Amino acid sequence: MEFALLGRPPDAPRLRLDWRRFAYAGKFVTGDAGTAVAVADGVLDREGWPPDAREAEAEGVLGAVSFNRHHADPDAAVLRYVTVRADRRGEGIGARLCAFAAERLRDDYARVRIDVNNPYAYEALHKAGFSYTGERAGLAELVLERPCEEREARYAAGLDVYRERDLSDDERAFVDSRDGPPPIVDAPAGEGER
Repeated sequence: MEFALLGRPPDAPRLRLDWRRFAYAGKFVTGDAGTAVAVADGVLDREGWPPDAREAEAEGVLGAVSFNRHHADPDAAVLRYVTVRADRRGEGIGARLCAFAAERLRDDYARVRIDVNNPYAYEALHKAGFSYTGERAGLAELVLERPCEEREARYAAGLDVYRERDLSDDERAFVDSRDGPPPIVDAPAGEGER
């Protein structure tokens, strides 16, 4: 598997993802956000991929995440719309992709943020080196940030927020089985900008 940053706004590519295989597929066709991808080995070597860095064919894409400058904090980038191909979920692709994107964005931003609305995403982003800030966004999202301090205490505080919510039985069992932050995955080396 390979990782690449396809571009930054305003010259970010439009990425056509199959809506049957990816959540948030429509969010990647606007071209108004930067995009990082995880792709199958050899895809990035194909001549012309992504075509002229404006419209990338999504064949071979295993995961994608978009990013922008944070609307209220010019020193921060924000990740959005993390999506992993349905048949590859649960392999840690999303966590590694977010770690990769955050590392690349640290060249231009002091910190990288993401809002999550479920305990599974919360866990995956902690694996990517993010931590709960104590802030909330929207109706049900917890704000996570990288780099972070006091990782263990902040992890527990976020889990407590989820424990107060009306969770499904599976989500409740998942949250109750956590006793500390997961190990952080290494950010893949990947490609630079394409």
